[in-house]
Amino acid sequence: MSVIDNWEQWKDFLGERLEQAEGEGMSHNVVSDVAYQVGEYLAAQVEPKNEQERVLAELWKVADESEQHAIANMMVKLVSHHD
Repeated sequence: MSVIDNWEQWKDFLGERLEQAEGEGMSHNVVSDVAYQVGEYLAAQVEPKNEQERVLAELWKVADESEQHAIANMMVKLVSHHD
């Protein structure tokens, strides 16, 4: 996975992956679960590269599992409405 320094590029990247998943027929629940798994991976393996990622990482760390799922769902919403 390449490191993306720019927040807009990061949202574009996530949005493209979401479109790809939906294009392959993944349900919203599956997309949401994948977003949660990506969040888990990023929190454990990737150093935040900008302030927005740093805020998300800090929120993820203090959230319980249901709150982490909510964060993942909000990121899916954010990038699915991003033009």
